[in-house]
Amino acid sequence: MTEDRINIDPILLSVFARAFRSITDEMSISLTKTARSPILCEAKDFVTGLYDADGRMLEQTENLPILAFSLAPVCKYIRRYFGDELYEGDVIFHNDVFSMGNQNNDVAVYKPIFFEGELVAWAACKGHQADIGGAVAGGYNPNATEVWQEALRIPPVKVYEKGKLRKDVWELIFANIRFPIVEEDMRAEMGACVVGERRLLALLAKYGRAIFEAHKEALYDSTQKMMEAEIAKIPNGVYRGEGYVYYDGKNEGSKYTIRVAITVEDRRIRFDYTGTDPRTNGFVNGTYTSSASATVLTFLQMINPAIPHNEGMTRPIEIVIPEGTILNAGYPKATTFGNHLCPPNADAIQRALAPVIPERVTAGWNNLLTSLSTGVDAEKNDKFVDILFMGMKGGSGALKGTDGYDHIGMIDASGGVLDQDYEMFEQQTPHTLLHHELLCDSAGAGEWRGGLGTEMAYRVGSEETQIVTFGDGDFEPPFGLFGGKDANLNLIELRYPDGRTLKPRNKDLLTQVPKGTVYYQIASGGGGWGEPKRRAPEKVAAEVKNGVVSVEAARAVYGVAVDPETFAVDRAATAKLRSA
Repeated sequence: MTEDRINIDPILLSVFARAFRSITDEMSISLTKTARSPILCEAKDFVTGLYDADGRMLEQTENLPILAFSLAPVCKYIRRYFGDELYEGDVIFHNDVFSMGNQNNDVAVYKPIFFEGELVAWAACKGHQADIGGAVAGGYNPNATEVWQEALRIPPVKVYEKGKLRKDVWELIFANIRFPIVEEDMRAEMGACVVGERRLLALLAKYGRAIFEAHKEALYDSTQKMMEAEIAKIPNGVYRGEGYVYYDGKNEGSKYTIRVAITVEDRRIRFDYTGTDPRTNGFVNGTYTSSASATVLTFLQMINPAIPHNEGMTRPIEIVIPEGTILNAGYPKATTFGNHLCPPNADAIQRALAPVIPERVTAGWNNLLTSLSTGVDAEKNDKFVDILFMGMKGGSGALKGTDGYDHIGMIDASGGVLDQDYEMFEQQTPHTLLHHELLCDSAGAGEWRGGLGTEMAYRVGSEETQIVTFGDGDFEPPFGLFGGKDANLNLIELRYPDGRTLKPRNKDLLTQVPKGTVYYQIASGGGGWGEPKRRAPEKVAAEVKNGVVSVEAARAVYGVAVDPETFAVDRAATAKLRSA
């Protein structure tokens, strides 16, 4: 039976769309419950997905969106790479940034799915691993200038073939990785792919291959039309914006500009990064895949959220990122920082489109500034590694009609990455958490305010602790839009037991941080949208009562006089402040 002779049932089309999503959600739950590293089981720094035989996206569960749109390009690459040498029972690992990977720490598992002896689909997942070899434990090496100083490269390689473990390949990979937990987490990724395989095969057994193929193509076409309709709402034209990257880890005072020209022509949109500054000599570079993922996830925040995430969604979108730029460094440059070029990339897109779709563009989100600590827990005599997710999660930018989200994290995470559990943080590391709380006045003021940021501190609990800082958020605050105010800068500060204080650079490698050092961090809020003095006084007073806005800021920025005891609005004083 051929596809053109099958009538498309609109109800069944919806069933397939929801079934694909349900399967990737179940894969995500499976990985969350079976992974051991807090990076995966708590922060959920991973993505799960289904792809058709040619590697085209059927659906994804995007816990971390910056990873989500990197799976399909690799799947297509793997399909071409192995050709006819793909078999039932194969399991393939991949992380290589020079064969469509996005970041070397983000290691993917791909499992081809066979039905009635033929390749019909793929189950895949990708997660940030606690270590991937290279010169520095944990994978972030601010001193790297080439890929071999960062990580073990894994081009497409079968660890299982026809259902049989390739023991030599498996041991070759994990002999080059420091922490046994990575091997355990990769097994969890493999298990999630098996879940996806089982569920998709059950769907195929129920409806048959021909029905599946016909409705899959119809789903792509339907989604494409939905995306084209969203693009058609943007006036035709060429819109330009810029975002900025500060300090490349090598040259003090260095600054790089991301330039995007967005061309909207009827039902298509083109993002062209020609003119973006050249790549750096350090690790502050991106790959095409990480940068294109950033483009897609930023644009998706400006359109109908109900659009299914499949191949049809990306068809009307063209992305041009010249090789040799900071967003697409090319072989063999270091690129670990590439995922974290998403915030300035998003800034460029938002600035470009704000004049034409102001009601759909947010003010600036909190940019990244965080750290990774590694060392040996003396009490357990065991190595530890921790990415400080609770410290990096500032606020999002405000949108017309909506305040920003408090403590959500960078735009490339879009709320998908979660905090560590406090008790688990102290179980998994020798550190002691001192406090972690929302920070008053950290949000950019506006008619709609930005989301709040946080401040936190922990006491270092090991004599052999190494801390790597990475980010950009201590140079440029999240910007306000249409009269909204900027938020504040981020901050990392180390307070040593001998009384010394150190403010590390935003790409720094600190070895042998002494036990008892207090690590202190501020993650700012997001930018505001609209003139602050148009915000309802009652809202401002309620936020003063709740510790979101101080009495002083309410008066000086919002023009609202609030009684510090009763939290009542002084109407006369407020009218006078606002008229002034």
